[in-house]
Amino acid sequence: MKKFFSLALLGLCLLLANQSFAQLAVGKGDKFLNVGIGLGGYGGIVYGGGAIAFGASFEAGVAPNITVGGVASYRPYSGYGSYYSIGARGSYHFNELLNMANDKVDLYGGLGLIYSGWTWNESYVGFRNSYGGVGFGGHIGGRYFFSDKLGGFAEVGFGVSPLQLGLTAKF
Repeated sequence: MKKFFSLALLGLCLLLANQSFAQLAVGKGDKFLNVGIGLGGYGGIVYGGGAIAFGASFEAGVAPNITVGGVASYRPYSGYGSYYSIGARGSYHFNELLNMANDKVDLYGGLGLIYSGWTWNESYVGFRNSYGGVGFGGHIGGRYFFSDKLGGFAEVGFGVSPLQLGLTAKF
C-alpha cells in the first residue's frame, strides 16, 4: 500500500511538472512549514480504532536542495488514549536532480530520528499503559504552490500516519 501511494504521488507530481516555468531552487535560508492531517495507520481510519491525526513539520534550507528541521504529530485513539511523535528530519529536494523546470512543484524525500509514544487509559476498568521509543523515519513528498508563498502538500512515510495531506507555507 505504501509503494502504491509513493508511486501515485510521484506520478502526479511529474505530471504537474511543466517545462514553461523556471526551476524551483531550494536554497540556504528557505523555510517551509507544513500543517495537515494524517490518514491511515495502526488504529487509524483503516482499522477503525483511531481518529484523524494532526501534524506539522518545519524545515529550513542549510545548503542547495537540502533542508533540516522538526516534525510532530498527534492522534487521539478511541477516546481512551493517544499516539504521538516528535523528532528531527532532513530532506533532499529532487527538482534540480530530475531537471524539472516547474517553479510550482517541489519533490523531496528524507530521513528522520523520531520519538514515538502511545498512551492508553481505561480508568473505568483500571487499565493504564504507555510506551515509547526512538526510531528512524522516512518520508517522500511533494508540494504544489498555488502562489509564491502558499501551496498544498502530500507526503507518505513512517510516523503517526502513512499519508499526510495539508497546506504548506514558504518564507
